[in-house]
Amino acid sequence: MGMNRSCPAAGLVSEFFKFCLVGTVGFVADAGSLQLLVSLAGMNPYVSRLFSYLFAATITWWLNRRYTFAACTAAGWQAQWLRYLVVNAVGGGVNYGVYALAVFLSEFVSHHLYLGVAAGSAVGLAVNFTASRFLVFRSR
Repeated sequence: MGMNRSCPAAGLVSEFFKFCLVGTVGFVADAGSLQLLVSLAGMNPYVSRLFSYLFAATITWWLNRRYTFAACTAAGWQAQWLRYLVVNAVGGGVNYGVYALAVFLSEFVSHHLYLGVAAGSAVGLAVNFTASRFLVFRSR
């Protein structure tokens, strides 16, 4: 999995902007589903975040595939979705770690879980963009 791609580097700023927009949609999906799982289903906020992250990651993969990296997308969606989840697990781990730490350390954040989701999302952004661009959405 080298860094050679047939996708032009000139679109880097545009791709990053689109990635951030898609990430905003992912944030809403993540924070919204987390709040529903905690408030309505009575689930633990740490366990709920695993489900809400998987839900949001699936949405962001699909949007990035269709919108952000459409010119660089290889055909097999099943393998690409799995690769997206695996490759972004590092950024997801950082994201979750920051979230869990913020919830644990701050009573305010533990009452406003979206703040923890926002902190985790911001920290994981650079890792996920780089991994997505060079390891997931690339021409074969």
